[in-house]
Amino acid sequence: MCPAPLQGIRTAEDVGADKLVFRAGELLGQGHRLALVAAHHDADALRVVHLFADDASAGRTELHVRLDPETPELPTLAGISFPAGRFEREMHDLHGVTPVGHPLPRRLVRHDHWPRGWYPMRPDAPPPPAFAEPEGPFPFLEVEGDGVYEIPVGPVHAGLIEPGHFRFSVVGETIVKLKARLWYVHKGIERLFQGRTPERGLPLAERISGDTAVGHALAYCLAVEEATATAVPEPAQRARAFLLELERLYNHVTDIGALCNDVGHGVLNAHALRIREQLLRLNDSVTGHRLLRGGVVPGGARLGRLPEGADLEAIGADIAEVVELALRHTTVRDRFTGTARLTPTAARDLGCLGYVARASGLDTDARISHPFHDLGDALSVPVHLTGDVLARFRVRAEEAAASVVLARDLAAGLRPGDATVPLGAPAGPGASGAGLVEGWRGTIATRVELGADGLLTRVKPVDPSFFNWPALPVALADTIVPDFPLTNKSFNLSYAGNDL
Repeated sequence: MCPAPLQGIRTAEDVGADKLVFRAGELLGQGHRLALVAAHHDADALRVVHLFADDASAGRTELHVRLDPETPELPTLAGISFPAGRFEREMHDLHGVTPVGHPLPRRLVRHDHWPRGWYPMRPDAPPPPAFAEPEGPFPFLEVEGDGVYEIPVGPVHAGLIEPGHFRFSVVGETIVKLKARLWYVHKGIERLFQGRTPERGLPLAERISGDTAVGHALAYCLAVEEATATAVPEPAQRARAFLLELERLYNHVTDIGALCNDVGHGVLNAHALRIREQLLRLNDSVTGHRLLRGGVVPGGARLGRLPEGADLEAIGADIAEVVELALRHTTVRDRFTGTARLTPTAARDLGCLGYVARASGLDTDARISHPFHDLGDALSVPVHLTGDVLARFRVRAEEAAASVVLARDLAAGLRPGDATVPLGAPAGPGASGAGLVEGWRGTIATRVELGADGLLTRVKPVDPSFFNWPALPVALADTIVPDFPLTNKSFNLSYAGNDL
């Protein structure tokens, strides 16, 4: 095992199913965070891997549990980890693994037309079935009482957004409960990775969530490089850090404008879109793609023209002016302040990541806790405590300002061209690696395994949206219905990244 620079040591432990809850509880009690859970269909067993990340030491610990492939069951961790319970429901729907004792065992990912007993990630799964409804309607919780009524929204929405169904239980204009039903865009990406070379897996990684091409590509490449003991040169790591900040920048600018637009300030949104277009054109000059595809590759990075520091500083000043105008506008501040609060306790219990977590007082950022490149004192991570729309807006604005400084400083030490090394050979069947990257939405985790022939046998990516989606209904409790679009945009979670 050859960990990527600064990423920390990764260890693996074989754990019996009867010891899983105890050992996982130990790791959680020591401050580790559950980053992903992946099921593997080995020749003689169904193996479940739990990856825990230790933010204090940059270390990573894997627990491997082997199950009987005929009757795969494992004890649930839902009682000690909310994210674990969701991973278990996902794993049951895709792999047929039963989490024994799960407090909420109903389906999470399964589509209505999937026949009972059909698990698409099992190697013996037949072709996808025809559309039908053997599962029946999704079992939404109904709220009853005087004056309570329901407002269904979606799954098809106006505009170019992906499908999601939101069901509001409302009294007057106040939301009593919101239930979100996602997983309308299942693409089978995890299955599509299998049998590809690491190089041919890259286009899939870049498209897991289109606005996070760099983040997902980088987490994937770090995992592949660890599995092949490939040491990437420092200039390539610097280039990757530069691209990651460009991606953070254009997405934060987009959200800053959209949040202003949702409270009626269309002029500021127009200016934010103008800045976004500048950044997209800059992206295209740097990698040949407006969304920065092709910049991060297995073994390194590729750069075209690099921006001038003065150009980035001018963009930063433009963004700062939009932010200042927004925060000085009484209507904007009034609509943002106190709206859809997510408390630090709720954010911590739900396992929130990224700007959602940092707006609720959680100081978490993989650029510090699991770095692949040393950013030094140039990196500043804003944290706010109020957990409302205003805090999520401010975190974005402050992160955008920090990204301008980081991108400028990183670009100053880079040269255009190809900075790559060939991938090494896997150590043998089952060679594995894991990558943790602070994408613009939060920490992305990807784990890969390779066969003796060097082909991918398993890739499990996890977008931060998987962790943050459950927080949206919590934040919306006691919020009025007209503030739903604003709150939803303040979270801005990925549908595609959530449903692989």
